[in-house]
Amino acid sequence: MAYTIKIEGYNEHQINVANFAKALSHPARVAIIELLYERGGCYCGDIVSQLPISQSSVSQHLKELKEAGLILATEQPPKVKYCLDKTKWEMAKQFFCHFFDNN
Repeated sequence: MAYTIKIEGYNEHQINVANFAKALSHPARVAIIELLYERGGCYCGDIVSQLPISQSSVSQHLKELKEAGLILATEQPPKVKYCLDKTKWEMAKQFFCHFFDNN
């Protein structure tokens, strides 16, 4: 989810890095990203079985990652399959590399 703070005066790169960093600011979200990267995609129940948190917590973390654009959700009723948005993931990697290389 994008920041709801005043963003005037910050450049697009700074805003993007902050948004991706916020999306990755919880260990559960990092674990979810790692799991999706390793498996190429999986269902919410698969993620729940791998993490020490409830299904509702996993759902909330998936929502945050989806709003940041890092993951995609494909409806396969009655389930939803999640995977990395490879384009956004590469963008996030480039933003972070640029940030760390230049600071």
